[in-house]
Amino acid sequence: MTSSGKGTFRPDSDVHISYEDQQNINKFARLNAKADDIKDELKIKVNDVKNLEEAVEELALADESDKIPFLVGEVFICQNLENTMESLEKMKVKKQEEISELEAKCEELKSQMNDLKAHLYGKFGSHINLENEEE
Repeated sequence: MTSSGKGTFRPDSDVHISYEDQQNINKFARLNAKADDIKDELKIKVNDVKNLEEAVEELALADESDKIPFLVGEVFICQNLENTMESLEKMKVKKQEEISELEAKCEELKSQMNDLKAHLYGKFGSHINLENEEE
């Protein structure tokens, strides 16, 4: 029943995992999950910015006298073109700030993860795999 494939458990291996090591492995897993969540949120916000830019491009074709329906929460408000463009620009700036904050958080998490990786790989070598499947 034993196999020698990568990632398989070998009960005869001489690797000892202390409580501190297990805590570090768990911390790495939590940081990795948080980083994945932030990456997903980043994709959504980048897409939102792209949608806002496309809306601005479409509104460039509109007539100045047109009333533009603008979604605020769950309600559409009709505004003139100038106010709508200002509102879209404010939303875009806000989303870009949120993206910058998320990118900074992601870099901080990666730094912490790299420190843990170095420590854990130094101790366990090839007996541990901390790489994402997509990498």
